[in-house]
Amino acid sequence: MTGSTALPGASAELQAGATPPLRVAFAGTPEFARAALAAIHQAGHTVPLVLTQPDRPAGRGMKLQASPVKQYALEHGLPVAQPVSLKLDGKHPADAAAAQQALDAARPDVMVVAAYGLILPQWVLDLPRLGCLNIHASLLPRWRGAAPIHRAIEAGDAETGITIMQMDAGLDTGDMLLMEREAIRADDTTAALHDRLAAQGAALILHALHDAAAGRLQPTPQPAEGVTYAHKIEKAEGAIDWREPAAVIERRARAFDPFPGLSFSVPGEAGAETVKLWRAEVVAGSGAPGTVLHAGGDHVVVACGEQALALQQVQRAGGKRQSVADFLHARPLVAGCVLG
Repeated sequence: MTGSTALPGASAELQAGATPPLRVAFAGTPEFARAALAAIHQAGHTVPLVLTQPDRPAGRGMKLQASPVKQYALEHGLPVAQPVSLKLDGKHPADAAAAQQALDAARPDVMVVAAYGLILPQWVLDLPRLGCLNIHASLLPRWRGAAPIHRAIEAGDAETGITIMQMDAGLDTGDMLLMEREAIRADDTTAALHDRLAAQGAALILHALHDAAAGRLQPTPQPAEGVTYAHKIEKAEGAIDWREPAAVIERRARAFDPFPGLSFSVPGEAGAETVKLWRAEVVAGSGAPGTVLHAGGDHVVVACGEQALALQQVQRAGGKRQSVADFLHARPLVAGCVLG
């Protein structure tokens, strides 16, 4: 961590362990949210209801799989609801009405939301007496939206962090309550940065809950300047365009690890083969974009729009990640060939 901003931080009482318990409804879905739910539950807060996305098909067999948040809730006997929608006037009014009944019965003091995946309508925002607190993985107002970790790495940001926000009806537009910064390392992937931010968000939400119980939260409006949007990552973004600068491609490889990965095609007699790129290093070199400048030993150097990339870790279709040296043993390349 690189320190906190001028927004309020942890109180002395919380650091001493005297956290007033609250009834905390929780809404979240992926592993990022599971870390926060676990922290809230283990800190002694009552969790009367957990909202999470419906089970989705996953894996090679495409069997229905519970979200990480649902898995934690079931393991610890926490009530779970999985509405398709929370809009009472939407396409699934019965689903939303059942969720409303469950939330009313839960009588939450506050709702904590982390990467839930559904928009909260006004009736949800108004239900808890302390409102709804969101754990957002960026330094708002930079990177509002669905993929703040990916986009921060892709853009080459030097830092990111966690913002605890008082939710309103907008897209990540609510007042900031707490913020903590985190440096983005030169070798950070989305997976690595995600894990640090998940732990950071879990710790920071406990600070926020303590201060909320004590009436000490100090909302700070987001600045009007510096707003950016972290649009959802699309699978189509994973195709490499060698005309881009090498530094841009290298960052994108880290940003798209583990999903959707960055891919290129290798020419061959039997047709082109798609290969994923997971690690690369920017090096000196020039040539027509996509041209292999060197292939041998433990590296392949490819010309880009600016400079070149030394490929370090790749993955063939149906295989595992491997070093370029291992790749070249099975799939030799020659200088002068052009990658797609």
